[in-house]
Amino acid sequence: MARMLRTLVAATLLAGVPLFAAIPTAAMAQANRARDPGAEAFVSDGAKQVLGILNDRGTGIGAKEASFRVVIDRLVDVPKVTRFVLGKYARTATPDQYARFSTAFRAYAEAVYQKRINDYHGETVTVTGSVVRKPGDVLVTTAFGSRSGPPSILTWRVLGAGNSWKVVDVQVSGVWLAITQQQDFVSTIDNAGGNIDVLIRQLEADRGGVIHKN
Repeated sequence: MARMLRTLVAATLLAGVPLFAAIPTAAMAQANRARDPGAEAFVSDGAKQVLGILNDRGTGIGAKEASFRVVIDRLVDVPKVTRFVLGKYARTATPDQYARFSTAFRAYAEAVYQKRINDYHGETVTVTGSVVRKPGDVLVTTAFGSRSGPPSILTWRVLGAGNSWKVVDVQVSGVWLAITQQQDFVSTIDNAGGNIDVLIRQLEADRGGVIHKN
């Protein structure tokens, strides 16, 4: 769990560079870069849906988790992110290992993301801008506001066009989550001599710790 709590929620090639390659912060601040209203609307609506679920005091934990899963499926390209975070081991995993990893990663990521978003205690979300890196590849910046302090800034990387967008990474506190997850996961497997099962067991154990602390 420590790996994810240090970083944290939330693939293909971009002109020969991996989709999840590090994104210079300075590039996001260029005011003369085009904005994408469609991508901004997608992120705004999605973030409000997530906050609506997590801030609903009248709904039990089980119902919140079920609703959260539905929203994540709608907002995030889960298969693409899952394959990316496994890194080089996505090519060598057996079908059984990949299936078990997918299940473990999905459950773990949902638990961590719910906790991190809850930690913000956000009451409002506002899109503050976007940068079109290339057509169909957009960074959307949002501010999560609350009565108790300054807004928290999250940046979402989305792919798509028109009314069809999907989140592939989220930047929190200056850290891109999927990129950091891949680094941590690959390091864990490397240290285990290439045994993917070690990572799967770690994710299952860490998810329990996250839930216990919620």
